[in-house]
Amino acid sequence: MPTMPAAIATALGQLRCDEVPIPDPEPGMVLVRTELASICGSDLHICYMGWNVYEWPLPHGYPGHEGVGVVVDGNDTGFQEGEVVLTAPNIWSSRTFAGYQLIDPKFLLRLPAEVPLAHLLMAQQLGTVVFGCRKLPSLVGKTVAVVGQGSVGLFHDFMLRRIGAHRIIAVEPVPERLEHARRMGVDDLIDVTGQRATDAVLDLTNGQGADLVIEAVGSIETLNQSLKMVKPLGQIAVFGLPPTMERVPFDWDTFFRQRLDIHTVFGAQDEPGLPAFQLAVDFIQSGEIDMEPFVTHQYPISRVQEAFDLADAKGDGALKVSLTF
Repeated sequence: MPTMPAAIATALGQLRCDEVPIPDPEPGMVLVRTELASICGSDLHICYMGWNVYEWPLPHGYPGHEGVGVVVDGNDTGFQEGEVVLTAPNIWSSRTFAGYQLIDPKFLLRLPAEVPLAHLLMAQQLGTVVFGCRKLPSLVGKTVAVVGQGSVGLFHDFMLRRIGAHRIIAVEPVPERLEHARRMGVDDLIDVTGQRATDAVLDLTNGQGADLVIEAVGSIETLNQSLKMVKPLGQIAVFGLPPTMERVPFDWDTFFRQRLDIHTVFGAQDEPGLPAFQLAVDFIQSGEIDMEPFVTHQYPISRVQEAFDLADAKGDGALKVSLTF
């Protein structure tokens, strides 16, 4: 029986690579050979914090959802053998950390042949940011603070300017990431955390706070910090995945008194036709965004533990850690 390499999370923070059977074709599903997959912050929340985990081990290939690959069997779905595709499954069907994926065609997007796969891989996460930005109000003349300058925060920097933000403030304690933010064209860089970061945002906005805060970390601290960075009647977009399934402390008093609006960003993959991901591909193909700085580390799937540990530690200048097959 033909086999493939597939990552498996066996316990909190513990992963390995197994050889498992290649999935059999199923009606209405496409068999894709994975070429590259990248580790998302949500994968770390799941594998290192236990978010949305009810029992270990997790299924082989899960929770990978950022991938590019080649169609092996289109199974009369309209996809043809040999086509290069972005695989963007939702959280329940994510199996990108495996050599082959059996995937619903609604989660596939055809990719241009002339663009490096490592660059096109970034279209998955950029697409989710595009999706989130489409939910925002008009930002013309507005000030936005982006908390966290990993790849998600940096993709927000890119998009916010294109939808009219007047001033972008980047909040991030890691110097290398702030340098990326500077190259993205943000207006102000804040290299501290906690109350000092809040004070810095208030100082930059004459004590008013930002019109909008993007929470791009996914921590209890930064969620509550965002409440104090935003101006009265302002908005907060929570992009970062929760660190736990348990209830967390929330500064309800500030939220209530400041009359804030908060919304989350989730479900980009469920839009028919994947329009946000298509726009992300268009940005990459046109060269409007340079993805080379994001392609920082690649590991073979056999070294999945190493790859995850690096992504979790955010060390060695890592922005996006990818797996090869």
